[in-house]
Amino acid sequence: MSTDDRDIQTPQLRALRHVAELSSGPALDAELRVTLNFHPDRRVRGRTVLEALAEDGVYRSQFVTGTSNGGLTAHPGGDRWRWESRIFGGAYDDAPAHERPVYGALNFRRKPFGGAPRFGSAHVRLRPDAHARTTFCYPDSFLEPSDFGVAAAAARLVALAEADAQDALDDYVEAQVHGPVIFDRDVEALVLDPSYRGTEVEQAAARLGCPVEWHPGFRLAVAELRRHPDYRGREFVELGAEIAVDGWLDPRILGQAGRREGRHDPQALKRVWHYLARFGAAGAS
Repeated sequence: MSTDDRDIQTPQLRALRHVAELSSGPALDAELRVTLNFHPDRRVRGRTVLEALAEDGVYRSQFVTGTSNGGLTAHPGGDRWRWESRIFGGAYDDAPAHERPVYGALNFRRKPFGGAPRFGSAHVRLRPDAHARTTFCYPDSFLEPSDFGVAAAAARLVALAEADAQDALDDYVEAQVHGPVIFDRDVEALVLDPSYRGTEVEQAAARLGCPVEWHPGFRLAVAELRRHPDYRGREFVELGAEIAVDGWLDPRILGQAGRREGRHDPQALKRVWHYLARFGAAGAS
């Protein structure tokens, strides 16, 4: 690419072009959807994530919000900055935070919980035209993958994921959506856990300007939780049992525990969420 080309192209177009040059193989199934999983009731600066989304009308990246359901490394020189520089050929190195991509997953297994429930009980399901401005990799970008794709050449990533013997929370094809995700334009539906019916989360969802749907739900009995001490560690089993209400965990109960400031380590609560997402999904095995 010449200097003149770089001057007239946006960071998003440069990133898409760079990944396209690394991609090969057949196109994605156009019926698949990209989803963005998140925890809707996590609080940031006095309001829930979903309240912030309803006020802004835009789904923003970790570089803007300073929050994440994964690692918090989105700053100059941090791991997320370095991964993006590598994957996108430096396209975003000098770009402002609001121009960077947002992260989700290709829901190739067509799960009602979204493509990557590891990162939250709720998900935004994007309209199919989002494929044109989405890049993909397998495995997750924090593992510094060498397999990349764009919609016209990403079916190979699905085949890799399907053949890999990963845990149910780790078998996603990561998606990076370039350009703004605006709720009343780009979102097919917001999909919530039924534990939020009748709560402030449902009220905020009604203000987004997109359809709201409900998935079958995450619900985990403490008795089942105790059957898996080695999954994330016995200390997180005990924390989950402490947080549970009447012997059960669900996303709303876990979110309420997270709002008890200073009482629980957010990283420990994240491990409890992994238990709930892995063993408490309706139909989980």
